[in-house]
Amino acid sequence: MSAFIQQLPALIGVVIGALGSYVAIVRGDRARFGREQTARWEERRLAVYTDYARCLKKTITLTYRVAAHLGNDPHPHPLSPQEAAPLLPEAAEAGDPAGEALLLLGSPEVVEKSRAWVVVVMEMERFLYEGTRDPEAWQTLLERQRTEREAYYAAVRADLSLMTERPATWQVPPLHART
Repeated sequence: MSAFIQQLPALIGVVIGALGSYVAIVRGDRARFGREQTARWEERRLAVYTDYARCLKKTITLTYRVAAHLGNDPHPHPLSPQEAAPLLPEAAEAGDPAGEALLLLGSPEVVEKSRAWVVVVMEMERFLYEGTRDPEAWQTLLERQRTEREAYYAAVRADLSLMTERPATWQVPPLHART
């Protein structure tokens, strides 16, 4: 019995070490699982945010083209309202699932900024449906749309903890300089 008592501290040490190792491994696995799950959700939110922007951008491009037909915009590929009539509802319908996913997964700030952006886009569509020929008013709408788009992207970058400063804007040469 004395041999057992002499070995008891070593045995207790082994048991405590095994329990400590088990606890450390379980905690490490939980932390890793949490990080991986967070990364998966962030990837999914990024996909939802970009899908929504891409769908809205289709509508915006169509409005640019119709505005060019009406003489409001210098877009190089004008499109008549009659040609755009079936395309605009298709673009809006294609954006519905992206909008629903945004409502489901988006942060409140991103959802609010997306709402403000789409409201301006709807105003652009209304402007064109009315057949308005006013380049200055159109430019005002374009500036509002660009401001709301940038606010949306800033909210997305903040939500996903991406760079917070505004990225450089694309400089496009004037239309007459392109060949």
